[in-house]
Amino acid sequence: MNRDQYDAYLAFFNGRNYDGVVSHFNLDAIVAFADVRLQGHDAIRRFYGFFHDYVSEQIRVDRFLGDDESVMLEATVRIEAKKDLTQEILLQEGYPSLVPLSKGQVVEIPQFIHYHLKGGKFSTALCAMAMFGIE
Repeated sequence: MNRDQYDAYLAFFNGRNYDGVVSHFNLDAIVAFADVRLQGHDAIRRFYGFFHDYVSEQIRVDRFLGDDESVMLEATVRIEAKKDLTQEILLQEGYPSLVPLSKGQVVEIPQFIHYHLKGGKFSTALCAMAMFGIE
């Protein structure tokens, strides 16, 4: 996958077009981050539909490497809470490892995201968060 193809996917993600997002994933794809494991289109749609009801999230690509088998990137994920996302809500929705956010709170998280590809689509998306800024 080249940068233009990835940017097309990212435009769907940043634009909250979940049909466009999952069209870039294989049917049984896995997305994993912060002790959350999503498998398949329905789980991916469900999580992001829930999460983006509470936050605005934008991914900015800082570094990109891609080929026919994988995409690796350093990114900054900017999250701004649109309303309170409490620990109780996260527990109720099944995401206890995520951090609660208060309305108006802004967090920028450096992430390393590694995608594996099968047939030109994402089969896995593995996200690791850095606990420090990248310069």
